[in-house]
Amino acid sequence: MAAGLINVSWLVPATAILMAVVASATHRRYLHREDPARTPAVAEVIFDPVAINSPALLDPVQDESKGSAVLRAQILLARAHFSCGEMDGAFGSNLRKTVAAFQQSRNLPPTGNVDAGTWAVLNQDKAPALTPYTIANDDAAGPFFDVPPNLMHQAKLPALGFSSPQELLGEKFHLSPVVLTNLNLGKNLAQAGEQILVPNVLVMPPPPASQVVISKSDSSVMVLDANGSMLAYYSATIGSQHDPLPVGTWNIRYVARNPWFHYNAELFWDAHNPSEKAVIRPGPNSPVGVVWIDLSKDHYGIHGTPEPSKVGHAFSHGCVRLTNWDAAELASIVQPGTPAILKE
Repeated sequence: MAAGLINVSWLVPATAILMAVVASATHRRYLHREDPARTPAVAEVIFDPVAINSPALLDPVQDESKGSAVLRAQILLARAHFSCGEMDGAFGSNLRKTVAAFQQSRNLPPTGNVDAGTWAVLNQDKAPALTPYTIANDDAAGPFFDVPPNLMHQAKLPALGFSSPQELLGEKFHLSPVVLTNLNLGKNLAQAGEQILVPNVLVMPPPPASQVVISKSDSSVMVLDANGSMLAYYSATIGSQHDPLPVGTWNIRYVARNPWFHYNAELFWDAHNPSEKAVIRPGPNSPVGVVWIDLSKDHYGIHGTPEPSKVGHAFSHGCVRLTNWDAAELASIVQPGTPAILKE
């Protein structure tokens, strides 16, 4: 992945840095490996912003669907805290499971397809799906530069920031940089002051969690209230054959934002050089993203990712991987002692 230099928004107090260093030092299983059979292609299609903002857009969203209706559904689901990961305007396994979870939470038949009944409930949200945004100086300033994939080389960088303004804006508004570009044809996404259209997904977080349920079979993290009602749903990457999910009831110990990561190759079954060790500085392209949520099961946690497009379409070294924005939202609604139930 790519990175840019650190800015003041990443600075944290010394006590928080110490906590983050301790968290990352005990985290054995941050890496993921892509499963080619499950990785979807980014939808390179033309979008109609007027249609995306229209409640009259009621096209079914189902297998092989691409385009404006899919993106509208993804945005409205995200506004309701049902996240399919990185929004890409294409129907796939993440979106199917997210729609089914939303339907279940609204007492609709959990078909996984956005049908007329599901549109009727989604369209109760009257806010526009797309909203104008003026690119800020901080969005375009950089510096932006590529980060080598080798962790030993990454350790030499001052921070693990963004590769480009497009990547920064995509992460800020939860969508693929390719789709962001297609939504804004003819616009310069690297130019401060340029007005563009972005998903209207910057909403308040849900109420505090009473329980977090992590499902291996569903590749998801669900947030429940005291009555067992679903407050949020996030697509996730969970475990692997070599590093299976530790099924059981645990709890959240603490949250570390902007964590440092201590890499020790001895702890990874597939490391090429077991003598390697490295300290990786914070940033959105850090191996653990912008948040580490520590679990009472040693060496396990919920964290962000430098590659949001692979969430739900890859496997990890045991931990639970979310997009950075979903990990950040989850971190804002849990606290030490919140139960975390890990199940098959």
